[in-house]
Amino acid sequence: TDTADAAGLTDFYGLQALACRAMLEGGEALVRLRYRRPEDGLPVALQLQVLESEHLPVTLNTQAENGNVIRAGIEFDSLGRRVAYRLYRSHPEDGVFAPMSGAGGLQTVRVKADEILHLFRPLRPGQIRGEPWLARALVKLQELDQYDDAELVRKKTAAMFAGFITRLGPEDNLMGEGVADQNGVALAGLEPGTLQILEPGEDVRFSQPADVGGSYSDFLRMQFRAVAAAMGVTYEQLTGDLTQVNYSSIRAGLLEFRRRVEALQRGVLVHQLCRPIWQAWMAQAVLEGALLMPGFARGGPARRRAFLPCKWIPQGWQWVDPEKEFKALQLAIRSGLMSRSEAISSFGYDAEDVDREIAADNARADALGLVLDSDPRKVAKTGAAQPGAIPDAEDGALPA
Repeated sequence: TDTADAAGLTDFYGLQALACRAMLEGGEALVRLRYRRPEDGLPVALQLQVLESEHLPVTLNTQAENGNVIRAGIEFDSLGRRVAYRLYRSHPEDGVFAPMSGAGGLQTVRVKADEILHLFRPLRPGQIRGEPWLARALVKLQELDQYDDAELVRKKTAAMFAGFITRLGPEDNLMGEGVADQNGVALAGLEPGTLQILEPGEDVRFSQPADVGGSYSDFLRMQFRAVAAAMGVTYEQLTGDLTQVNYSSIRAGLLEFRRRVEALQRGVLVHQLCRPIWQAWMAQAVLEGALLMPGFARGGPARRRAFLPCKWIPQGWQWVDPEKEFKALQLAIRSGLMSRSEAISSFGYDAEDVDREIAADNARADALGLVLDSDPRKVAKTGAAQPGAIPDAEDGALPA
């Protein structure tokens, strides 16, 4: 996975995160399969290039030279299948230092659909382009930002007035001018330890600006809750404010959020990104001879499909109270409601790898004569030794 990125900035896992971030921000992301030359020295001559959605012109709606229809930059055949993408040669917002500013910069290049992975979350039948996840909350966020700025300016302006000097008789200062020194600098300022002598009839009243009020935080909290609902996340995840949650409430919110994330992982990331990349990498590896799979190239589609099944295990979740969750999983396994493989997969691991590691650990412990409390073959749940599991010292076993 270290050579997967065409830009050389990250690995395959980092590309998944980058593509997902681009999809959340712009509503969609494009991943181009870049096939390389043998002299490039790659393990498999295939790399991935992540492109933002701006590379695909949404205003390009016309008929192609071959009679196909181009909608929002995507070329469809007569059966409605995607056959090509019309991409800008560079990002249209790169500025004067990019090829977009030169001759032909706004021209598009036709890329076959089997070289482009279009990553987006479909929300309605027939949808061909993605929608930014913040689109439905942008207006509210703009109004909320203006409101917060107005409150900040109001507090800042009020804080600039330290106090006000009042006079009973204006006869001596008809124009309302304050006392100033020879340079014209007003003498009404304050410094630490200043003792100001007031004229007869003058009084000083210090400014007491009104606060934002007790409803300010409640108002912002309700607005952020609406924004979080539009994004499909919880308020606590959006703001990081955990002052009003307990174990039960945050667990319920996390469970709902994780259901959404799992649906996104399975229905979008795995189906639109991971599986096509795996299939393209497998075909290229067999073609180069990096993988030996008899019948893959010439056995027909049915034979190739037999090699392609792959189990994608996403990263596991960390719980607020892992002890309770472990006990619940243990009870589910003992009751026959869940398998060990499913429980291990929920933590982001492969059960076969875990079993091999456990077997290797047990074999190493047996070879060294170690008795560990975590080994149920030799130690009971209460911590006592299993009958006959631990040999005596005179039998040649090493002392624990």
